[in-house]
Amino acid sequence: MDLSPIRLAFDGGTVVLHGEPEALLALPGVRFDARSNSHRAEGRHYRAIMEQLVRQKVPYEDQARAYDKTPWPVQTSREPFPHQLEALETWWKQGGRGMVVLPTGTGKTHVAVLAIQKAGRPTLVVTPTIDLLNQWYAELRMTFNAPVGLMGGGEYDIQPLTVTTYDSAYIHLERWGNRFGLIVFDECHHLPGASYQFAAIGSIAPFRLGLTATPERADGQEVVLPQLIGPVVYRREIKQLAGDYLADFRIEKLFVELSPEEEQRYKQAREVYRGFVTSRGISMGGANGWQRFLWETYRSPEGRAAFLAYREQKAIAQAAPAKLRLLEQLLERHRHDRTLIFTADNATVYQIARRFMVPAITHQTKAKERRLILERFHSGEYSIVVTSQVLNEGVDVPAASVGVILSGTGSVREHVQRLGRLLRKHGDKQATLYEVITRNTAEEFTSDRRRQHTAYQ
Repeated sequence: MDLSPIRLAFDGGTVVLHGEPEALLALPGVRFDARSNSHRAEGRHYRAIMEQLVRQKVPYEDQARAYDKTPWPVQTSREPFPHQLEALETWWKQGGRGMVVLPTGTGKTHVAVLAIQKAGRPTLVVTPTIDLLNQWYAELRMTFNAPVGLMGGGEYDIQPLTVTTYDSAYIHLERWGNRFGLIVFDECHHLPGASYQFAAIGSIAPFRLGLTATPERADGQEVVLPQLIGPVVYRREIKQLAGDYLADFRIEKLFVELSPEEEQRYKQAREVYRGFVTSRGISMGGANGWQRFLWETYRSPEGRAAFLAYREQKAIAQAAPAKLRLLEQLLERHRHDRTLIFTADNATVYQIARRFMVPAITHQTKAKERRLILERFHSGEYSIVVTSQVLNEGVDVPAASVGVILSGTGSVREHVQRLGRLLRKHGDKQATLYEVITRNTAEEFTSDRRRQHTAYQ
């Protein structure tokens, strides 16, 4: 009987194995790669392979792993909340793999800090934006008495404790894929993206933690998250934590009416749009409905007319003048509160900014200007900020107590994220979210779709 050990090595996001082919192919995820004449498995299978080798007492030489256990001394004395400890304990009992789902403002970052300390392994934290990368970098530097590396935003410094972005993670996978024992995916609902998921597939990290407030995706691709990170191991919703760990809140729907002329224009445009969709047998609620609509609109004059009609009916509903009149009343009602105004498009943002002389933040706003606006908002120098979609995620605005949604998509996640911007504890504030809907338009249906979350029931 051949007792020669199986040898493992890391190569470009994969584990290469050397040994008897029959024994290798019996290991989890291992396949023969004819291009390199070798047996390989995706990096994510490393843990399962090692567990099987140990369980079956198969001799091996592990040259794939390029890290050792690493104690992380904490230099702060922050007392965890009960739900944070529960999340940590549940995650650890599930083998240190899985997703923790908590509302915005309830301390997901601190759960990760506790997990880093518990796992005691070199750790990579992956974030979706440069803003979040900088926030994590500051938090980890303040928490741990250790250097913190940065990979992204023009920086490339890998340390045993490193923060990166999804964009940088998969690009530099070959260099870091075997250097970390724990990988934390912040806002992990981004991970199923076609390129982003390679950061999970190509890493050998046996411990994995995903953090999000809303794992569900419009394309349904959250189904791949359990195999990339692990299943949801702990979940708490907004209503379960409101009051003690989140600000109390109320949500109010407000309706406005179109003028007779606007209503006529809306109906005409919608008839053109819907007529075209029906004639082509397109189901806009289907998985590829929108993509098919766009494809069809470029193929004929009728299609182009339908696309223009679609845009017109949407603009009439989303930017109705009655909404701005109602917004003026709400701003007067809450003149002593700090208010965030959300719209679906930049044009409306700038219209509101000019009309009410308030600062605006869109994707066009430079990072330095955005940071200055948010600092002045937090200090009270600015009491109102209007934005499109850039504050939906990853921005800390605890001083905000009033939100006004003038328009948006039907995404449940977007709606929950906008509510989440208001819920972080700040003194004894009570948060209020207004949703302004144009009556007798598709916005009523859109509102019903995006309110399919326990926070609104």
